[in-house]
Amino acid sequence: MAVSISSNMASGVLLPAPFFKKGKDLRFSSLQCNSGSPIRLSNCASNPRFSRKRLFQVQATILQEDDEKVLVEKSFDPKSFPEKEREGTPGSSTDDSPSSSGFEKWIIKLEQSVNIFLTDSVIKILDTLYHDRHYARFYVLETIARVPYFAFMSVLHMYESFGWWRRADYLKVHFAESWNEMHHLLIMEELGGNSWWFDRFLAQHIAVFYYFMTACMYALSPRMAYHFSECVESHAFETYDKFIKTQREELKRLPAPAVAVRYYTEGDLYLFDEFQTSRPPNSRRPKIENLYDVFLNIRDDEAEHCKTMKACQTHGTLRSPHSYPDSTWEDDDSGCVLPEADCEGIVDCIKKSVRDPPANKR
Repeated sequence: MAVSISSNMASGVLLPAPFFKKGKDLRFSSLQCNSGSPIRLSNCASNPRFSRKRLFQVQATILQEDDEKVLVEKSFDPKSFPEKEREGTPGSSTDDSPSSSGFEKWIIKLEQSVNIFLTDSVIKILDTLYHDRHYARFYVLETIARVPYFAFMSVLHMYESFGWWRRADYLKVHFAESWNEMHHLLIMEELGGNSWWFDRFLAQHIAVFYYFMTACMYALSPRMAYHFSECVESHAFETYDKFIKTQREELKRLPAPAVAVRYYTEGDLYLFDEFQTSRPPNSRRPKIENLYDVFLNIRDDEAEHCKTMKACQTHGTLRSPHSYPDSTWEDDDSGCVLPEADCEGIVDCIKKSVRDPPANKR
């Protein structure tokens, strides 16, 4: 398996703005930030596709295996953010003073430092308990990885019940993500990853604690919750990537679980397309011939989760892949799509519910 990693390879690559997020120079495992070039944003006036076609320069890591490339986005240095990035966005604050910008960057650094500390702590525990027990480790990872999406949907339903906001695209995408992670879990169970009671006990109890922690985090700071999920998904990507590199020949000799064949190749693949917000529907159709193909596609799924979690950190830009006409993915003349009026976090929701009369809400 040939792997090519270059921090300068994508210095001239232009990516869509939903993958832009506020963050700091991060280093967790092998994923790290290299955003030395200034970010260039176009506005709605110069580019009619505001929500998906704002472009900027980034440096990314491209993992190449044979002829297939998997792109995993990285977190950016907050010093590189345009101080007036949110200027002109509906619902954004007009206070762009240096003190306000500096305080926001400090909050972002604090949030991400806490997330990285928590992620690294869990990784050390898993490394100690599951050094050579791969399928059991994957079972624990997948039991934990699907929990945040349940938490996100719970908080979004709460907001909707209170009449604070309604955003169907977020609910659709998060449900599709949980559906994908559930099938990863079913695959690991079919491979025997849950055969020992201790593994089931550990994974399920961590998941319960993780749910309430993520729900509280998401209510207070959606950006922080999405970044934490990005860290978890990044670790999952690296874990599977390392596994298929070291076990490639053995995995190619083993048959694929039936549940994997059904999920990736049979039936309606609407939900499979739905969580991959960086690509148009029907653009990825996996082949499953052996167990190696299964783990290769699970790894690629985790890379797509990373991209979606990064897109969510820029508030109001996430949209379902099926929300766009087919021509939108190819044509730049689709019109300016503005973010919906909503709120970010429970504090913002309460403030707007008190400030804005119900008649003025969309």
